[in-house]
Order: sequence, then C-alpha cells, then structure tokens
Amino acid sequence: MSQRIDTLLERARRSLERVSPQDLADEVAAGAVVVDIRPAADRASDGELPGAVVIERNVLEWRLDPTSEHRLAIASDDARIIVVCNEGYASSLAAHTLQQLGVTRATDLDGGYRGWRHYRPPA
Repeated sequence: MSQRIDTLLERARRSLERVSPQDLADEVAAGAVVVDIRPAADRASDGELPGAVVIERNVLEWRLDPTSEHRLAIASDDARIIVVCNEGYASSLAAHTLQQLGVTRATDLDGGYRGWRHYRPPA
C-alpha cells in the first residue's frame, strides 16, 4: 500500500528533469547553481559539495523566491537551480516547491549528495 508521502514524491518528480551525478559538472559549466539544503551536521559529517551554495531547507523558499524581500542575488525565475539533499528525496520536494514559486528550471540531484559522492570521478 502506497503512503501519502510516496504519492506526493511521485507527483513532484513528474515535473522535474532530475540531474544525474555524472551530469552535475556539465550542468554547472552551463551555468546551473547547485544549492545544498543538507543540515550543518550532515555537511560536517559527510563532507561539503564543492561550489554549492548552502541554503538550509527551512529558509530555501525565502532565499530563492525572486519576489521575496529575503532573496539572494541568485534568485530569478529563469535560474537553473539544482537542489541537493542527502539522498534525493527532500530535494525533489524542495525543487518542486521552487517550481511552484515560479523558478521553473529548478530540479534536483538524483541520489543526492551520497549519490554524487559514490559516482563522482576521481580527482
């Protein structure tokens, strides 16, 4: 039996063109902004995502809504925002919410930080 959250997640992901860990560098090279929404404790224990803008989940919408008085300079309706969480669940919901605010090119990283860490090419 499906849980309501599973249904919500499935609906959210229908609107996303999720980015694979292998394609993240190309997206960044094309101008995408990576936004890490993981809590500070997770970033401290698991590591930082190089080049990512850190915006914790509880303030994400206020920082990236182009109409918010609390927005960051990167906030715009046409910004390519790639949201990253630990495993790619919360980021899907967050990216969908950003789309509902008008940031139509918002998406997330499939597999989250842990997926990226697992698949990233050696330095």
